[in-house]
Amino acid sequence: MRIGFSVPQFGPFADPHRTARMCTALEALGCDSLWVGDRLLAPLASPEGYLGGNEMPLRYGTHLDPLLALGVAAAATERVRLGSSTLNALWQPPLVLARALTTLDLISRGRLDVGIGLGWMREEYEAAGVPWQGRGARLEETLDVLDAVWRSDTVVHTGPLWTIPESTVLPKPLQSPRPPILLGGFTALALERVGRRADGWLAAAMPLPYFHGLWSVAVEAAERAGRDPAGLRRVFRVNAEVTTAEADPAETHHRGTVRQICEHLRSMCEAETDEVLVDLQLTTASPEEFLDLAAAFMAELAEPSTHVRPVV
Repeated sequence: MRIGFSVPQFGPFADPHRTARMCTALEALGCDSLWVGDRLLAPLASPEGYLGGNEMPLRYGTHLDPLLALGVAAAATERVRLGSSTLNALWQPPLVLARALTTLDLISRGRLDVGIGLGWMREEYEAAGVPWQGRGARLEETLDVLDAVWRSDTVVHTGPLWTIPESTVLPKPLQSPRPPILLGGFTALALERVGRRADGWLAAAMPLPYFHGLWSVAVEAAERAGRDPAGLRRVFRVNAEVTTAEADPAETHHRGTVRQICEHLRSMCEAETDEVLVDLQLTTASPEEFLDLAAAFMAELAEPSTHVRPVV
């Protein structure tokens, strides 16, 4: 199991100098990866689709740009992988996105993981001037353009949304043939796309029966496409709500003591390439608290699991 943390970029952590210092400290703890998130705004009225109509945390209204924050993290670290979980890829033309991601891969000396998704907030699409309808097709063509830019010497693309004439687009990413692409999503269509054309799934900590049902869709799609599902990575994100007292076992996929949350994360990790992503930005208020809690997660996740897997 690999261990990652969120890049500090929201709320009280939305200061690039603080972000740089904290990324350096997180790498020193021994983690494997750091990941940015992506928000454009936090509506004052409860946005459609947010946790059953609950109010969105106000600190999401204060945020650093994800790609620029990754550049800060790249400059402040030397070893850890750097990814996005998730980058809302449809808010900019894919050729522009490819240029930015290529630059990040070069800045980080080949440490970039491209994690992209559709997003879930209609209000952000409206503010960005991007149609809410047709998001799946827009993502498919975005992936086509990224492949054309990164895999071809002469870049050309003709599609329903974008046209690129025969062109030279250099430089290429340091990673060959391209940086790994991981896709987010929690529907059958999203998991089918993961299995068919991605390098992995940006998942989340969730009840195990739900997780196994979703993952089986990706496995079957990979097999139909002639791909080996064992080669797909999985990154399990948890927006941890850390408590001092033990929480209800039904909630430990996102809420509980450090030990409870870590036990659930370990129960989901079945392959050496599986990774956990612990986001501490909603449960801490200062760099010191964030880093102390990150150290606690590192220590706990390094311990052998006490979870007994059921015999099936």
